[in-house]
Amino acid sequence: MESRSLPVYAAGEIDVPFVIAGMDELIGSDTRFEPHSHPTHELLWNERGASSATIGSQTWTITPTIGLWIPAGLLHWGIMPTGTWYRTAHFGIDHAPLLSDGPVAVEMTSLLRLLLDRLTDESLGTASRSLTEKMVIDVLAPAAHELLVQVPTSPVLRPIVEAVGADPSDPRTLSDWAEELGVSRRTVTRAFRAETGLSFGRWVAAVRAQRAVMLLGHGVELGEVAEQMGYRSVSAFGAAFRRATGATPATFRAG
Repeated sequence: MESRSLPVYAAGEIDVPFVIAGMDELIGSDTRFEPHSHPTHELLWNERGASSATIGSQTWTITPTIGLWIPAGLLHWGIMPTGTWYRTAHFGIDHAPLLSDGPVAVEMTSLLRLLLDRLTDESLGTASRSLTEKMVIDVLAPAAHELLVQVPTSPVLRPIVEAVGADPSDPRTLSDWAEELGVSRRTVTRAFRAETGLSFGRWVAAVRAQRAVMLLGHGVELGEVAEQMGYRSVSAFGAAFRRATGATPATFRAG
């Protein structure tokens, strides 16, 4: 995997002359963006494919329909698989209001994407650009659902986190893990709820859903994704996916 280093900036460390400025890139090989931060607020989404961004112990999945708002100065790192076409919009902190004090998923609606596309038109006049920027800021809103996994850090849960992270289809149940770790089911359950707010089963489902989105976003067939995630059928996978994300797997299929 290619490693890419970027600067670390404090919020507002660099004065920028713009309200909103964007860029995009088609990733040619699996790339890890090392921890970095921007002097501007960043909206990150994909034109094609799925990627991830990690802030602290939380990892978000980013797709063409769900972006991520990252406040200025906040350290983050990310993984972008081959074929990801990502886009960013940077908001000058002196010109754009703060959508959220922390990272938050953003629904990339058709209107929002259309407005952001319009800002890439170099022939856009000053008045039209200003109006479009105001409209972008007006329609920005947190998503109803987000593809987020909170990774537990307690020693008692570390073997579970490592095993499920390496293979989301790991079939071991709560009882299996409790016996293997030499603790009670109650201990494992309490630890998961304290660190993630989820039960063991729901946390595993969230990890599987997040990994599934990455595969779906890069063209892997639905049946193969279901099998890789440990489900016996596509319908069982679809039901679990909807419970975890509030959407169907088809929402995130490439193309």
